[in-house]
Amino acid sequence: MSDVILTVGTRKGLFIGRRRGGAWEFDDSPYFNAQAVYSVAIDTRGSTPRLLVGGDSAHWGPSVFHSDDLGATWTEPSKPAVKFPKDTGASLERVWQLHPAAAEPDVVYAGTEPAALYRSEDRGESFSLVRPLWEHPTRSKWVPGGGGEGLHTVLTDARDARAVTVAVSTAGLFRTVDGGESWAPSNHGVSAVFLPETDPEFGQCVHKVARDAADPDRLYLQNHWGVYRSDDAGANWTDIGEGLPSDFGFAAVAHPHRGGTAYVFPITADSDRVPADHRCRVYRTADAGKTWEPLSAGLPQEDHYGTVLRDAMCSDDSDPAGIYFGNRNGEVYASADDGDSWRQLASHLPDVLCVRAAAIG
Repeated sequence: MSDVILTVGTRKGLFIGRRRGGAWEFDDSPYFNAQAVYSVAIDTRGSTPRLLVGGDSAHWGPSVFHSDDLGATWTEPSKPAVKFPKDTGASLERVWQLHPAAAEPDVVYAGTEPAALYRSEDRGESFSLVRPLWEHPTRSKWVPGGGGEGLHTVLTDARDARAVTVAVSTAGLFRTVDGGESWAPSNHGVSAVFLPETDPEFGQCVHKVARDAADPDRLYLQNHWGVYRSDDAGANWTDIGEGLPSDFGFAAVAHPHRGGTAYVFPITADSDRVPADHRCRVYRTADAGKTWEPLSAGLPQEDHYGTVLRDAMCSDDSDPAGIYFGNRNGEVYASADDGDSWRQLASHLPDVLCVRAAAIG
């Protein structure tokens, strides 16, 4: 069984756990105490893993920190790593996403609120605004969702560094195939049931998107209402929510090795944000959404009310895969066997906002 590092971003700091030889242990104290940690990336592309953290201090504001020794020490740039240029008239509220690019060793993308994409070419120490997306002609019509106007998902393609897909709440998916010089909406087939026109070109409230392990053109999407699959890199979407107790939810995760396999955590409704049927269950598909099965072995069996947010579920790259999730009750659960069985790793933490894990040497 491989060693794993697990990072848990909460409303009041970052918690780090490690699995060594099958046993889990967590560091004694949270990092970035009293800061809300909305985004974490574990960059394993180099000889030394780098942790990247988007912290949000109520006093000092948001910042991006990095560690090259698995959290023993942290570095914050002397100048803000992510900052809106003066001519935009905007100011940074939050770093929603940190994403090491799949095809470029030193490139890291950041998604922010207000919704914007930033690119770093020095592994996340400094970032520059991707202006063509910021200046997209539809931007004036983007409307913030309940959680704000955030660019919360970035997907890069290992086959082509120029292809990048992003998701914005509540503007939908946008895709570039020319390295960010131009962007096009990519929402055909995704319904916006909360709008007068339910099938707009943009304006969908996408909650999370994940890429299939075997077929890079296959994507899984959890919408505000609806679970979808695309087989053409996001050009068209098909509803795959049949068989779920609810197709509302926030998280979507693809298995790191097995094609056609993905995970969601159904929530009752947008007006009742608790687990569907009041049961703590992850749902897995092994056939690209044709069927779904509930996974609950080792999870609480009594009525449960812990909501899993969009970045609070993830996989590592072990084989069999580790699957992890945290909830707003401050609980963290892990599976070391593709989701077949679970164990609780932590409880009584602050509100869990994001979870990231990776196998390490």
